[in-house]
Amino acid sequence: MENVRERLLMAEKQSLSPYAQLACNTKGRKRHEEECTLRTCYQKDRDKILHSKSFRRLKQKTQVFISPEGDHYRTRLTHTLEVTQIARTIARALKLNEDLTEAIGMGHDLGHTPFGHAGERALNVLNPAGFTHYEQGVRVVEYLERNLKGLNLTAEVVDGILNHTKGIWPSTQEGVIVRYADRIAYINHDIEDAITAGILTENDLPRDCTDFLGHSKSRRITSLITSLVNNSGSEIKMDEETYGYYDKLHKFMYRNVYTDSVAKTEEKKVDKLIEELYRYYYTNPEKMPAMYQTIALDEGIDRAVTDYIQGMSDDFASATFDNIFIPKAWKVK
Repeated sequence: MENVRERLLMAEKQSLSPYAQLACNTKGRKRHEEECTLRTCYQKDRDKILHSKSFRRLKQKTQVFISPEGDHYRTRLTHTLEVTQIARTIARALKLNEDLTEAIGMGHDLGHTPFGHAGERALNVLNPAGFTHYEQGVRVVEYLERNLKGLNLTAEVVDGILNHTKGIWPSTQEGVIVRYADRIAYINHDIEDAITAGILTENDLPRDCTDFLGHSKSRRITSLITSLVNNSGSEIKMDEETYGYYDKLHKFMYRNVYTDSVAKTEEKKVDKLIEELYRYYYTNPEKMPAMYQTIALDEGIDRAVTDYIQGMSDDFASATFDNIFIPKAWKVK
């Protein structure tokens, strides 16, 4: 049988940019595993992420708006898919490794909590060691998945997950693309969701930004992607003018949606919900599933409770809170 992987590796060498991360040059995995005859290592990583439990749970995790009424608002899963496809578009245009880009995009938010960044902030306060979703993402793929065996991903995918949001930039151009794609996606789909929610109208957006970038989500995304494609070589970057308008739009969203809008008032309840769950399981670790009890014995109760709550979906966290703290109706037999 033909070894398809070998053909794919040769095709990468012949067609990709000198700046691309080739699968044949991966730094590899922490544990050895047999290569697939049909897929490169990065295709295999993408599939591992796609079939993981933490990826499936993203469908019931908040992106920005907590418990909105209606089916058309983004979840953490739909955000992930939008980021991945924007990143693949850029990678293809720049002749970079689409498979690595896709794997990082699919995995970049696996460490997110229920209730989005509100849940992240709550866990960061409660856990003495602090908490960030990007560091937790690495923990998810390296340890928590597959009953504490981890997914055993390649070093480049793990690096992209860890460095997708702030601080040190990823070591590959594919990882840098995902970092830009994350920003492009969330600003523009959050604008659309805010307009759907009645928090904003298109006319509320800074006029100079929309005149330059576009008066619709698709036009703005196209403008930002085009700037990246036209200005990237050995470094992935936008031109200064485009980035300036993007940054102004980003700051506008922080002032008017992310920190000061009617839809964000529900976040005040998240702190209480997460805190009560945290205190309950801290005091009653035997109530957690066996896997997290093992973590408590090995790494301490704070680590175990944090891992357990982080993995919850919005619905599961709310239902668990209700089951523990809300009195149940009863009747005399």
